[in-house]
Amino acid sequence: MSELCVLSVFLGLDGTGGNALGVFLDGAAIPRDARQDVAAALGFSETVFVDDRQRARLQIFTPATELALAGHPLVGTAYLLAEEGTPVDVLRPPAGEVATWREGESTFIRADPADAPPFVLHELEDPAAVEAATPPGDGAMVEVWAWIDEAAGVLRARVFPGGVGILEDEATGSAALLLCQALGRPIDIRQGHNSRILARPASHSGLVEVGGAVRLLERRAFTR
Repeated sequence: MSELCVLSVFLGLDGTGGNALGVFLDGAAIPRDARQDVAAALGFSETVFVDDRQRARLQIFTPATELALAGHPLVGTAYLLAEEGTPVDVLRPPAGEVATWREGESTFIRADPADAPPFVLHELEDPAAVEAATPPGDGAMVEVWAWIDEAAGVLRARVFPGGVGILEDEATGSAALLLCQALGRPIDIRQGHNSRILARPASHSGLVEVGGAVRLLERRAFTR
């Protein structure tokens, strides 16, 4: 029997919302060849299996595939490790080392957008057009967005990651990496029903920092 921690990552301004995430801190207890089936059965947009808590070595699965890097799973796992008394400065997903740290109520990662899934970014004319957008339905990986307040860097976004088995994602850190890189400036993303993602270019060449608030929702026993 393993323990599944369920978190909400990238909470909104009022502390609600965010994207649900499943994390097994004792991921090594679940065989690697069973992890895809476990992630599919749980149904979260991503599930994390931590193989080594001290080194933060981990795997990330959507219901359909494994990811080398993903934003909300890494932010959520970093938060959880710190809350459990084993904070780390570096996470080790398959993509390689990803720095992490806490700033006030937010947990951040610094990552290379080149390691993110290949989202196509579409700027629309206004937030109403973003609200009216529909999933492409062809397995495409798409983010649609529009400025709410361009001067302040606040924008509305929706993400449709059909290529990894998710119709629409509530809050997508990897897409935020790509959008921030494309815009070349700090941005405050309002995504999904009530989620907030902060993103900014890093001083390290080509890297982007993404962060937000996280809450642990529950712990529950999991038996395959």
